[in-house]
Amino acid sequence: MPLNDPQWGRRGNSDDQGGPNNTPEGNREGPGRRPPSGGPPDLDELWRQFNTWLSGLFGQRGGSGAPRAKPPGAKQIGGGIALIVLLIFVVWMSSGYFIVDARQRAIILTFGEYSRTGTEGLNWRWPYPFQSHELVDVQSVRKVVVGYHEGLGSREGVSRESLMLSKNLNIVDVQFEVQYVAVDPKLFVFTDKVPAETVKQVAETAIREVVGNNEVDFVLYGDRTAIQDNTRKLMQEVLNRYKVGVEVRSVNIQGVNPPEPVRAAFDDVVKARQDSARFVNEGEAYANGVIPGAQGTASRLLQEANGYRESIVANSEGEASRFKQVLAEYQKAPGVTRERMYISAMQDVLSATSKVIVDAKGQNNLLFLPLDKIMQQAAGAAAAGTATATDAAPAGGALHVPGPERAPQATNDATPPQQRDTRDLLRSRDRDSR
Repeated sequence: MPLNDPQWGRRGNSDDQGGPNNTPEGNREGPGRRPPSGGPPDLDELWRQFNTWLSGLFGQRGGSGAPRAKPPGAKQIGGGIALIVLLIFVVWMSSGYFIVDARQRAIILTFGEYSRTGTEGLNWRWPYPFQSHELVDVQSVRKVVVGYHEGLGSREGVSRESLMLSKNLNIVDVQFEVQYVAVDPKLFVFTDKVPAETVKQVAETAIREVVGNNEVDFVLYGDRTAIQDNTRKLMQEVLNRYKVGVEVRSVNIQGVNPPEPVRAAFDDVVKARQDSARFVNEGEAYANGVIPGAQGTASRLLQEANGYRESIVANSEGEASRFKQVLAEYQKAPGVTRERMYISAMQDVLSATSKVIVDAKGQNNLLFLPLDKIMQQAAGAAAAGTATATDAAPAGGALHVPGPERAPQATNDATPPQQRDTRDLLRSRDRDSR
């Protein structure tokens, strides 16, 4: 059966068949009285009865034909007022509850004066007007910019903030931003009305001091990290003295440029410095390629000269030692020594010539001489003697004196015995003619 049925809960009840409650007096109900059937009350009927009871409470008539209700007593009026006051008090006290996020801190004020700091979670304070609270975000990073204004995808410079003077009296245009957080909610709220403006002014003051202590070349082309760190440290010192309750996290330089009227001249200076550095690097590269080669050549020549000197000295010492030995032998047997020296000298001289000397006074052995073989042998011996003399030639044209220990020139094993006998015969004839 639907709930909005007016007969819901009344069917099948014995009270509907008659009884003492079916009389008009039995159906009269007060506010909140259940119907005699025992079912749930009708909402429209309850609302009508409540209006009747409220009208009677204030001494009004229930209608044109309804009798005037009995005015309520003092006890009833006091109970209603107490109930209303209690309800208002509960609502007022519950308004003192508030929730603080994990990123925030609450500053609780008693009549406008600082009382305490509320942490994250559910907090309670005395309701207004006794106490109030203010939430401060202590984890979000705040930012201020100096030297420019940020627009929609663009950046407009502010000359009044960005232009500053360097140590060598040059003007530079510096644009940067400062990131900071609130670490002390009490100081952040009560020390300064506009903390962001204070941070911006301190940042501008600090950057001007740092730029004023450095030359323009260092500011334009030097280490920007050092400038940022020095500015951040100086800002933190000033803000700590001011007791603003903020901590500077970083200082980021967005741009350092010369002023617009002289920017072209600065660009030319930069290009000239770059060309100078490039030429220096090219010269150093060329020097690094040429100097090692020249040093290597000089070292090689020096080593060759030292080797030549040592060979000449050793050869001279050997020749001097051999000359002393020849002198000793000459003193022992002058004639024999002179003969051997003469023979050795003539052998050296004649071995380098292509002429054949034949004794015509004796027997004519011309038909038996192998002149072609003698010519080839003489030519080969001359070439070998020339090479040996060139390698062992003393400096300054020193005289070569053969010693007595010089071994006779070895004969070619391929020479026939008849030719060797012929050479021996020629030598003996030559010796007899002398």
